[in-house]
Amino acid sequence: MFQKILQQGAEAIIYLKNDRIVKDRIKKSYRIKELDEKIRKQRTKAEKKLLEKACKIISAPNPFPLKEFNKIEMPFVEGKKLSENLDEFSLEKQKEICKIIGEEIAKIHKADIIHGDLTTSNMIYKENQGPPYQLLLPNDKIYFIDFGLGFISKKIEDKAVDLHLLKQALEAKHFGYWEILFDSVLNGYKAYNESSKILERLKAVEKRGRYKEH
Repeated sequence: MFQKILQQGAEAIIYLKNDRIVKDRIKKSYRIKELDEKIRKQRTKAEKKLLEKACKIISAPNPFPLKEFNKIEMPFVEGKKLSENLDEFSLEKQKEICKIIGEEIAKIHKADIIHGDLTTSNMIYKENQGPPYQLLLPNDKIYFIDFGLGFISKKIEDKAVDLHLLKQALEAKHFGYWEILFDSVLNGYKAYNESSKILERLKAVEKRGRYKEH
């Protein structure tokens, strides 16, 4: 049986098992056993439900039925992780990708899904084979993964914070053109009829962030 660890964090180990991705929530020795199992079970079920809801709206992995209380199994999405590959594309293609990211965020926000960790590390670009300068083709898709910090909320504040996290991620990881790229995200996000309220709240969230820095 083929098995390869892809990522190991404080909360979970993510590994490839044959053709499936498995997210295994780690046992915490400092917690009482019963409490630890209860927390891991609740978080695993909550993330699975979010994924099931999201994959009907956007490109996201559709989880398989739970076999173990602490493990989510999902299809392996073959593609390019945007955190490692976005900068390799032409600026026009980067802008086009970011516009689609904005449109996809608008779709999940309309369904009151907050991702909670919107970074290009949690986005996979599945493309038709073509040169890097080629613009997106109709069958190209951007998959959103890892809804482990996600939740359901109707609050404008939560949706604004979701966007703010992505803005910070672009600035940190793709600093060369991050402002242009985030503008493209917002252009796509404006497809959401509540976007004006959320973008107004985003300004307030950013002001709070700048105040804390000083």
